[in-house]
Amino acid sequence: MGLLVMDLQRGIVKRVGDAPILERVAAAIAAARSVGVRIIYVQVLFRPGYPEVSPRNRSFSSLRDSRAFTEGDPDSAIHPAVAPQAGDVVVTKRRVGAFSGSDLDVVLRSGGLTKLVLTGIATSGVVLSTLRAAADLDFEIVVLSDGCADVDPEVHRLLTEKVFPRQAEVVSVGDWIGQLLG
Repeated sequence: MGLLVMDLQRGIVKRVGDAPILERVAAAIAAARSVGVRIIYVQVLFRPGYPEVSPRNRSFSSLRDSRAFTEGDPDSAIHPAVAPQAGDVVVTKRRVGAFSGSDLDVVLRSGGLTKLVLTGIATSGVVLSTLRAAADLDFEIVVLSDGCADVDPEVHRLLTEKVFPRQAEVVSVGDWIGQLLG
């Protein structure tokens, strides 16, 4: 089993402004570590000059124009409240989904991981894209509903209550910790 902590970078957390998500994800990370679950961080980063960003990519073109999320940019750092520790894996992606433009699949398969637990910002971005790709790759998936956040609470609700349950188990951080440690 692997716990994916996705896009919890300073600049992305600022956009959502939901400090409680950091506390909940930190609790999930601590519980996972206590029983030996692999912690995998996924971050979005671009090279100087943004060679990965096509002018046809609406989302990332605006990031390019604002010069955000380049290597070395303080806002691109994983938030210190959930920062990686020795032994954790950090995967860099160049697209919305965690599998796109990264070596995540290689890391998961090399570690024999078949079950993924998803957390991150935004529910409608990295979580949705990663869930869909993981389902197509035949991973067993759990989404921690309150370990995800979106700038639009209604979109978050719709995804976690209506869309995600078709392909994943959706539970709260507290319930997942209870299952994990129980």
